Order: sequence, then structure tokens, then C-alpha cells
Amino acid sequence: MLLRREDLHASVSDPEASSMNFLNEIANRYPNAISLAAGRPYEGFFSAADIPHFFTRYLSYLETRKFSPTRMLMQYGRTNGIISDLVAQMLAKDEDIRVPNEAVAVTSGCQEAMIIAVRGLCAGPDDVLLAAEPCYVGITGAARVLGVPVVPVPEAEGPAGVTKAIRETRAAGKNPKALYLVPDFANPSGACVSVEDRYRLLEIAAEEGILLLEDDPYGLFGLDDRPRPRLKAIDTTKSVVYLGSFAKSAFPGARVGFLVADQEVVDAQGNLTLLADELSAIKSMITVNTSPVSQAVIGGFLLEYGCSLRLANADRATFYRENLLTLMKALSEYMPGGTSWNQPAGGFFATVDVPVVADVPLLERSAADYGVLWTPMSFFFTKGAGRHSIRLSCSYLDPADVVEGVRRLAALLNDEMQKRDA
Repeated sequence: MLLRREDLHASVSDPEASSMNFLNEIANRYPNAISLAAGRPYEGFFSAADIPHFFTRYLSYLETRKFSPTRMLMQYGRTNGIISDLVAQMLAKDEDIRVPNEAVAVTSGCQEAMIIAVRGLCAGPDDVLLAAEPCYVGITGAARVLGVPVVPVPEAEGPAGVTKAIRETRAAGKNPKALYLVPDFANPSGACVSVEDRYRLLEIAAEEGILLLEDDPYGLFGLDDRPRPRLKAIDTTKSVVYLGSFAKSAFPGARVGFLVADQEVVDAQGNLTLLADELSAIKSMITVNTSPVSQAVIGGFLLEYGCSLRLANADRATFYRENLLTLMKALSEYMPGGTSWNQPAGGFFATVDVPVVADVPLLERSAADYGVLWTPMSFFFTKGAGRHSIRLSCSYLDPADVVEGVRRLAALLNDEMQKRDA
């Protein structure tokens, strides 16, 4: 049978999904190019031997608690996970987020947590998701797969922009259910929401009756140790659904993430349940449950460090901090006139504004002729914005490669600017 592509769901030909596939494809075609595109954790922190070590650590934990390892690890597990208690301990110890174990649902990566949250919250034909823009394509892609419209909220406009977007969306007959944002060192911009704005966002959520989907993959990796409270830690009205991941803080291959949903849900008879319990029905139809074997490895990782990701990631935080400073210094040394860049306070990413169109053809030339990869910022915008900006990632590389990658990028931009001015 020959199928027509236009008869398949729109997400199959989604340009944003295609852009991510393109980045993987071009990296495979140019394996020797330095990748300032990959937002992956540094592989120097990984060892395959850690997998059996952490698994055995969790196995011992089960035995001390008189649980059957066979049943816990080799059968279908609890839909919302077997390490919810350890995740809750970690959140309390590291972030002062205090929720019952039952409010934590362990997911197959944070991507599944996003899909579950958006599907559960956006139920009607007029429901929409707000998202700070530029925006991580995982959430916008998830919304497209689910058929949920996304309304962009310019990141630079802050809380005032959120209020404006909510009211304009309602005036257009739509129902904004939640706002997705990354308050700490966002992907792709590297932006960080001020403490004052965090409190204001919580006020807006309570006033307007929407939820905040707080995604926190990079919060451990600030340039300094300044306290930046998670939105969920200061959420007194239960307006925040917290999305977490062990991809950057442990390793991505485990595919373990989680969501925290402690909001109460009332049914027609007046019975109360937790939102996490309600959302488990959705998860059961997607993945049944998150692999108990993967959870065991992450559980052992948490136990190894007393359920503190901050302790577990002390060396990584230092490495990523130094790499980001290296990136900033290299940009100052090599970037040609007419370019500018932001000064992120942490995380994996920085953005550079350039006087040429930073599109896919330019990236192709960059990879083929200059041996450096980067990400067009247009991938993270709606309506054609970001055409003169690029995202750089410094997480995956040794410091020397960060510098060399910037030098090669500068050479590309210099040559492009000369061609433009010729």
C-alpha cells in the first residue's frame, strides 16, 4: 500500500521535528566537525561500569526494606514509578520542594512528562498552551503531536508579557491552561528569570487561574552559587507542575524523568485526588510504566549521594561553569565586529546575533568547509523570527574544543560578511 504523506498526522512533517532530525543527520555526516550544537552532557563523567554499580546499590536498598527484587524490577511496576520516594527526598533536600511521595510520577524521560502534562491539562477544543519564546522544541513538538495549539510569549517581556498573552488569548475565544517555561538558564536562550519575577509569575498564575509548567534541567549549573528558588519551592497556591530530568544530572541513556503534580482534583461526587494520580491514567496508555530497571539505576545513583543531586553534580557543575566562561572568553576574543551575544548566568547555552542569515544552507557550509556545527535560532521561534541568531552549546566539549569551535565559527562569519560587502 502506498500512503500519501499529506494524509498522515501533521506532526510527521512538523518542521521543528525535522529540524532536530536534521541536526542529528548533519552531525553524522560530518563526524569530525566540532559540535557547538549538541546540548548533551559531557561524556567524561560517564562510565559504563556505573550502571551495574548503581543497580546493585538499589538492589541492596530493596533488600533492606524487605521488598522482592524480582517483583519490583522484573514485573510491570507501579505506573507512577518505584523511586518516587527517593525523588521526593532529593527535591526536599536540594530545592526545599516538599511534596508527598504520591505527588511524584516517574516518567520515561522528561519528554514523556511534558506529553502527559499537556494532554491531561488541555482537554477542550479551545484549550491552548502558552510557552516562553524562544522555546525548547520538545514542548512545542509534544503539543503539535497532541493537537494542542501553542501561543508564544516573548521571553524578553517577562511577567507583563504573560499577563498580556493570557488576556489576548482569552479575548480571541481561547482558553490558556498553562504556561511552559524554563526559569533557570533556558534552552535555547540561556536566560534566567529574576527572583522578583518568579514571585510575580506565581501571582499571575493564581490571579488568572492557569498552571505553570516549570522545566528544570539546568538549574544545578549556575555560574555562581547565588540562591535561585525554584518556582515550585515558593509555590504556596499549588500553581506549579514541576518537570524534572536525570538526563543532565545523571545520564541521558537511562531515560528517566519525573513530574510533580500535587494539585488536588475534585470529581462530581466531591472526592479529592492528586493530579499526579489522575495523570497516571494517561501514562498507563503511553508507556504502561517507566522501566523499573532504569529506575533502579537512577535510584542507586540517588542513594549513592544521599539523595542529593547537588552533591552528585558538584564536579559537573564546576566543569560546566568553566566551559561557559571559556565560551564567553572565546567569543570576546574571536567574534568579528557586528556580532553580539548574551551573558547567561549558567547552563549549557548562549546565543549570538550575527549580521548574516543563520539558516540551514549556512550551517551546511559551516560543517563542510569550516568543521563546526551550531544551531539556527530560527528552530526555536514561530513566525520566522531568529533568522540572524545562532545557539551555541558548550556542554559536550573539552574546553580546547570550545575555543577552536568558536574560532572556526568566527572564520565562517568573517568570510560571509566579506562576501556580503563585496
